[in-house]
Amino acid sequence: MNVHERSRGDRQKLGRSIRAERDALQRDRLRAVALAIDGRETLEIAETLGRSRAFVQRWAYAYRDGGLKAIRGGTAPGRARFLTPEQEARFISRVRRGATPEDGVSALRGPQRRHILENEFGVVHSLNAVYTILARNGFSCLHPRPRHPKQDPADVRRSRRSARP
Repeated sequence: MNVHERSRGDRQKLGRSIRAERDALQRDRLRAVALAIDGRETLEIAETLGRSRAFVQRWAYAYRDGGLKAIRGGTAPGRARFLTPEQEARFISRVRRGATPEDGVSALRGPQRRHILENEFGVVHSLNAVYTILARNGFSCLHPRPRHPKQDPADVRRSRRSARP
């Protein structure tokens, strides 16, 4: 493997990083590059680390082409969100305002919130995804039983008294 130090002192920096690294995968990336700089062959490095030949080559060539910063692993980007942060903020403010007469219910539950996303934002989500958005914004599943806006507390007390044996 034909990999040499890009900058003077990179091998020493790699040694310090290897000793300090707690993540095993990242430590193996650093070790693969260090062993390649030391002149070891690809298959020998792969056997030493217990990794594939492609793993060794990927990270050694990443160092060769981009230096030490190229072998720093990052978090995987994951799937892009369907809602922009602005849309999500508008959705949350809409949910906080509560049910409107157009919703046809006295309190918004998961299916109604899903319906709002679909009709007002043009985004189709599963019910679990709606709950994830809500949880990310501080909502929880536990809420008191909703009350209809036209409910009369005196009528409720009377009906409770009459229902007692």
